[in-house]
Amino acid sequence: MTIELIGVPFDGFGRRGHQARAAAALRDAGLERAFGAREVVSQPDLALPDPDPGRADRSGIMNERALLVMVDVLNQRVCQALGGGRFPVVYGGDCTVLLGTVTALRDVASVAGLVFIDGHEDSTPLDVSTDGEAANMEIGLLLGITGQLAPASLRRRLPALSHKALAMLGPRDQALRQRANLGTLAQSGAFARSPEMIAADPLQAATEAIDHIRARAPDWWLHVDLDVLRQDILVAQRVPGDHDEPGGLDWAQLTQLVSAAIDGDGIRGMSLTIYDPEQDPDGHEAGRIVDFIAAAASHLPG
Repeated sequence: MTIELIGVPFDGFGRRGHQARAAAALRDAGLERAFGAREVVSQPDLALPDPDPGRADRSGIMNERALLVMVDVLNQRVCQALGGGRFPVVYGGDCTVLLGTVTALRDVASVAGLVFIDGHEDSTPLDVSTDGEAANMEIGLLLGITGQLAPASLRRRLPALSHKALAMLGPRDQALRQRANLGTLAQSGAFARSPEMIAADPLQAATEAIDHIRARAPDWWLHVDLDVLRQDILVAQRVPGDHDEPGGLDWAQLTQLVSAAIDGDGIRGMSLTIYDPEQDPDGHEAGRIVDFIAAAASHLPG
C-alpha cells in the first residue's frame, strides 16, 4: 500500500498560524517516518488564499474563501489518490476537511461511509450558528440537513452522506447541543457510542461501527478529531470560545479504537485534525500525536 500524505494549512477561524501550522509541525515531528517501511508519497501542502477572520455576507461562514478553495482542491487530491490506488492520509486543519474527503470518496465509490471519531457531533445548522465556524457544522452539511445558505460551489457537492452510513464515536457535547436545542443524529439512524462505552471495549465499538456503515457503504473514510481526547491529556486542541467538557478518551483508548478501525474491511483513507502548535511551543504534543499515528498505522494492510 502506498500512503499519500496531504497537508492542509487551514484555520477555520481565519487566523494566521494556529491550526494552519499543524501540517508543518507534524512533519517536523516525524510524520513521514510514522508509516514505517511503507511507501510514502508526500505532496506539497494545499495552496490556499490568505485567511480572513470575517464572516461572509450571505452564508455567515468565517474564512469562507479559503474554505471553499480548500474543499475543492482537497476533493481533487483525494480523488486522484483513490483513483491511483493510494491510501490518502489528510492531516492538519479542522473537521471541514471532511467536506473535501467524504465528497471525494463519494465521487469515486458512488456511496461513502464515515467513521467519525470526535468529541462533538458537528451538526449545528448554518442558519443558527453564532460564530460561523464551519467545523461545527460539517456533518450537518454532508448529510444535507443544513446548508441552504452555503455558497453554490459547496451546495453542489451536497449531500454526500446518509445517516445510516455514519458512525459517531466519542461525542460528549450533550450540554452544548442542549443549549442550542439540537437533538442527536443517532435519532435519525446514525450509529453512536459514547466515550464511556468506547473506553469499556474499544475493539467492540470499532467493529460494531464498521458493521453498521458497511451495510450501507462498503467503502468508508476514517476521521479522527483529536478533541475526542480528554482536554487535560491533549492541551493543544483548544479553539476560541471553547467550553471545558468533562470526559473523553485517553491515548491508549484512542489508539486501540483507531487501530481496530484500521483493521476493518473497506477503509479507503483517513484524516486527523485539531492540533494547534501555538499551544505546544516545545513540540511535545506533536511528537505524541506522531507516536499515536505510528501505532495505529502499523495496522494498515501491507
